Amino acid sequence: MTRGKRVVSLVMSMILVIVLAACSGNKNKEENSASNAGGSESAASPAASSANADSGAIDTSKFVKISYVVLGDKPKNGQFDKTLEKVNKLMKEKINAELEWKWVEWADWSTKYNLLLASGEPIDLITIATDWLDTWNNAQRGAFTPLDDLLPKYAPQTWDSIPQEDWAQSKYNGKIVLIPENDYTQWVNHGMFYRGDWAKEAGITSPITDFETLGKYFQYIKDNKPDVVPWDATSGGVAPYIGFTNSYTDMLELPIGTGYMPAFYAKSFDEKYTVESPIFNDVFLNMAKMMKDWADKGYWREDVLNYKGDTRTLLKAGLSGADAHHTQTFGTLRVLMDNEQPGSELAMFPFSATRKNLVELSITHGGTSLGAHSKNPERALMAYDLIRNDKEIYQLLNFGMEGVQYELKDGKRVKPAGYDENRDSFYSDFWGGRVDKFEIPTDTVWDGVSQYYAEYDTYKKPYPYGQFVFDKSSIDPELTAISQVIGEMGPAILYGKAGDPVKAVEEFRNKLKAAGYDKVLAEIQKQMDAYKKLIEG
Repeated sequence: MTRGKRVVSLVMSMILVIVLAACSGNKNKEENSASNAGGSESAASPAASSANADSGAIDTSKFVKISYVVLGDKPKNGQFDKTLEKVNKLMKEKINAELEWKWVEWADWSTKYNLLLASGEPIDLITIATDWLDTWNNAQRGAFTPLDDLLPKYAPQTWDSIPQEDWAQSKYNGKIVLIPENDYTQWVNHGMFYRGDWAKEAGITSPITDFETLGKYFQYIKDNKPDVVPWDATSGGVAPYIGFTNSYTDMLELPIGTGYMPAFYAKSFDEKYTVESPIFNDVFLNMAKMMKDWADKGYWREDVLNYKGDTRTLLKAGLSGADAHHTQTFGTLRVLMDNEQPGSELAMFPFSATRKNLVELSITHGGTSLGAHSKNPERALMAYDLIRNDKEIYQLLNFGMEGVQYELKDGKRVKPAGYDENRDSFYSDFWGGRVDKFEIPTDTVWDGVSQYYAEYDTYKKPYPYGQFVFDKSSIDPELTAISQVIGEMGPAILYGKAGDPVKAVEEFRNKLKAAGYDKVLAEIQKQMDAYKKLIEG
């Protein structure tokens, strides 16, 4: 028996040695296979992989491709692709990864963007915005990966540089779902651009700060410049509505989408948790009456509701007297007008100027999220950390190649000799993490825009809805119906093409009521009351 036991023990020991050796061999095969999964270029030696494991460093031995979804029309001249090649050489060296830039183009962008997030496609990084890209509703649908546990390890520079109070504005249900663009100065408050030279001809010697004076300017153009459309507008813009609300009420727009134009606002900064709508305010009726008068006087084209022309190009050609957009656009457009219409002295009527109604931009007006189905979340965040914090990569992606897109002169970016706009122009539509520290001033932005910024700083108010997460699940059908009514009737009212403005506004309001306006208002107010408790206790 003793001898038998010894034999059995010896046999079992031999079997165990063989099994362990086999397991070790298989393990080495699996590790080598994983290392070589990205092809021969990305293979790391077993020694390097072992060193990474031993040191606790992040294993980047497998080469991966990281997608980044942005909003905008894809560049056609190849300059972005050339720049991205340079970026990807750096990405390969630093984290063994490559960026794939993907555009959601402007035609029907809202539908395409939301469908992309709902499709289950394995998106890595994607541009977000809580005030115009429906971020909270997409978060509610589970479109994004929570980042709390990933950021400190895989995007440590970003994690350390963003204050906790800003991370607090980036959470849904207590989890971080976006990286805010919190360290970039911009003003996207809207207003009207007009020619200062023509305003002076019209006897307007002070900056325009109200719609009545703007009408005087338009009438002068109509009477004295027969080849010019006073305001060559298109019905896709909502400047009359946004402008009147901003200029003649104290209301603050809430981050709640209702299609063509926003229906729900807070009463004022002092009553920021009281919900109402400009549409049911007398100011809206006054706007409708004035816009009907302007349409009848021919301040824009008769076919404004169907016109699809490039109105900004017509302004630069001297064929239009006005354009509407935000301050960032104005700073660039002023330089173009100085070149193409010398002496035009393009100026801006910020809608906030009438009664100093202006809030700062939300830090989540731009930002980046990680898709819920990302196959490489860790490496995606490492790539983002480089885009935001590596000066060379940042400036390549935002400005292109020095010597091709720009040269530096007196600390500013200027166009190189021989620069051709069609051949050499560059943009990336990266609005997901710009930072002031790496920005390079440009001679394409008018220095005088700083005067507007300084004026805004004297009366701006802090953005109050950074942590407001709107849940539309209980009123989604009503919100959809309201958006449809607004899309059907809004453009005609805003551009004076709906007939009698009193009757048109009454019908508009009745249809909104029938679509469920009161129910939606009550639900928003309920959620705003809860938000007030969250903020104020």
